[in-house]
Amino acid sequence: MSKTILITGAASGFGKIAAFDLAKKGHHVIATTQVYPQMSDLIREAEEKEINLTVDKLDVTDSRDIAYILNKYDIDILISNAGVMEGGPIAEQPLDIVKSMFDVNVFGALELAQGFIKKFVEKKSGKIVFTSSMGGLWTVPYVAAYCASKHALESIAEGLRTELAPFNIKIATCNPGVFGTGFNDRGVDSIFRWYDPKVNFTPESAFDGVSESLANQLDPKSMAEVIVNVTLNDESSFRNVHPKETEDFVKQLQADAWTSKS
Repeated sequence: MSKTILITGAASGFGKIAAFDLAKKGHHVIATTQVYPQMSDLIREAEEKEINLTVDKLDVTDSRDIAYILNKYDIDILISNAGVMEGGPIAEQPLDIVKSMFDVNVFGALELAQGFIKKFVEKKSGKIVFTSSMGGLWTVPYVAAYCASKHALESIAEGLRTELAPFNIKIATCNPGVFGTGFNDRGVDSIFRWYDPKVNFTPESAFDGVSESLANQLDPKSMAEVIVNVTLNDESSFRNVHPKETEDFVKQLQADAWTSKS
């Protein structure tokens, strides 16, 4: 049965791949982008590939955008995929940068979800899939603030899962490892827009090897396939970490946390 599925952050990466795949499978996909130029590019690419989907603008930090989208569309599934990452040592990272990540990754995601949840409750059905991160389950050095926002998103998802079960509303999270969408690279680059070794006490050598660690990122198509499968599977797991090696690594880190010293 065809579903109506709205995806945020569909201009690139997992969101765009999943949007195209779901549309090819015959679902009515509403692929949303943060700004109008991204919207135009997405429409053009979909037309070139002869993929039939709806493209609209949705900045999840803009309450007017959210109100417009909620008024315009009735959907079966929300894929809350929009996100932003800015790196740097959290002991020195400017608070306005930290707040901006929470505005997108937490408050924007929650405001949009709450709006659609009201509609889901009325019809006693619906599903929300949150694109979280492996960083929602452990803390990666020098992206701790981003991880904190994803930890918050994980708590929200867990709360919604329990609270909405009586209304037949399903909740799931997808937790990517390190994939080559450009997202991680931009997060690293963002450090040097504010970090100054002459001013900050964190030594520049602390970032040695960070860029090199991104040299062997995985093909994002496999993660997008996980998002698509979780979206369409009524019996999907709540938490979906990919790849398996990342899942095993996170589980071991969580176990080690009980015995590690301060």
